[in-house]
Amino acid sequence: MAEKPLTDWNSGLLDCFEDASTCCYGFWCCPCLACTVSGGFGENTCLPLCDILSPAITTACGIPMAVPAAVLSLRAAMRNRYGIKGSLCKDIAVSCFCVWCSWCQMQRELKHRKITPTVINLQSQTIVNMQPPPMMMVSGNPPQAGFMSQPQFIMASH
Repeated sequence: MAEKPLTDWNSGLLDCFEDASTCCYGFWCCPCLACTVSGGFGENTCLPLCDILSPAITTACGIPMAVPAAVLSLRAAMRNRYGIKGSLCKDIAVSCFCVWCSWCQMQRELKHRKITPTVINLQSQTIVNMQPPPMMMVSGNPPQAGFMSQPQFIMASH
């Protein structure tokens, strides 16, 4: 089976002016945008809160956290589901250095995927029920050996 060719993201990482409403929403309420993207992709809406709360928790415990796990995992999953070009290394870099731009890009991608029409080709199927015609029996004793030359007639030899 041939694989679908990989495509690019619908918009670039810094294409905020392509959909200003998304970036304005992300600017004023970044956690809200992240939770909206997570829910829109089918994941738990509270997943991005891990990225928001984990640095505080890990810092309090003295554990450095380098990569925000929620944005990284969601970005990689989105690339995988939609067949978008990229690599895990690029996802890590974007997740570390452009986290809010990444959330905005994923939101624009989800919007694009919901707008793109899905074409369904319906074909009517004719169902033919083929049943053999009823057999006619010769009165008297049934033939001992016989064969059918036509579906409606029985030829017997005695």
